[in-house]
Amino acid sequence: MSKYVVLALGGNAILQPGQETTYENQYNNVKNAAAKMADIKANGHRIIVTHGNGPQVGNIIVQNEAAKNLVAPMPIDVCNAESQGFIGYMLEEALKNDLNSRGINSNVVTLLTMVEVNKDDPAFDHPTKPIGVFFNEEEAKRLEEMNGYTMVEDAGRGYRRVVPSPEPMVINGVDAIKKLMSDTVVISSGGGGIPVYRDDKGQLHGLEAVIDKNRSGLKLAEQTNADTFIMLTDVSNVYINYGKENEQKLETITVEEAEQYVEEGQFPAGSMLPKIQAAIEFAKTGKEAIICSLSDAVDALEGKAGTKIVLDK
Repeated sequence: MSKYVVLALGGNAILQPGQETTYENQYNNVKNAAAKMADIKANGHRIIVTHGNGPQVGNIIVQNEAAKNLVAPMPIDVCNAESQGFIGYMLEEALKNDLNSRGINSNVVTLLTMVEVNKDDPAFDHPTKPIGVFFNEEEAKRLEEMNGYTMVEDAGRGYRRVVPSPEPMVINGVDAIKKLMSDTVVISSGGGGIPVYRDDKGQLHGLEAVIDKNRSGLKLAEQTNADTFIMLTDVSNVYINYGKENEQKLETITVEEAEQYVEEGQFPAGSMLPKIQAAIEFAKTGKEAIICSLSDAVDALEGKAGTKIVLDK
């Protein structure tokens, strides 16, 4: 059965930890991702693609900092917009080429997307969103001292800068996305979207933050009435008791079960927890949320792979 699917691709799938930050590396990763997305399209599903930008926006900010004596640095919301264009271009080109090679006549379009947030969101006082590349402890301390960054250890992989990550409220341009999605692969809300707020006169203004792509993807799936929300990650399934003797792979779980695992502290705050929380919220609408690896996405849509979160079994 054909489904309308929102796919959330992680920024680390575009630039993997430890990889040199070249365009060639990132484009090759995007080509691999595009091939899997094209598989989904070839199976008759309609897809909207959203993506993370943590490594990319962090690197753009580093470039701004390094060149600040030559060129005025841009605020984070502008850096977000730059990363949307950069990643969107790679995804759009790779998807068009892959679909064309299969003889599939489908439009692909990238939309620069603003996402409204509350300018008084408590997140602005408590930065939590990791961006940029990984550093060792010594490098992280130096960046804190020299640049005033907030650096945190990220899931055992090293230290990264963290910035505010407010809760998304409204995806701008949803009506346009709905008009396009019947025959077009839409790439939208890249990097969680460009964070903006609306003043009392209805005017939009940018904010320096990075919205979590899973939270933004959830809003995108809700506001476009998607059948399925898939969050792609670097593991095949969600696990409980991960890394322990009683480790258990989760296949299909209910919202109630997922909430119990969250209560038990089963999921790391910086990696799997945001995905589980977004999946729970989407599944509460009566539709399915899936967490799986990119390579398993096609099988996951058929119930043969990944972890599916549903309201009731």
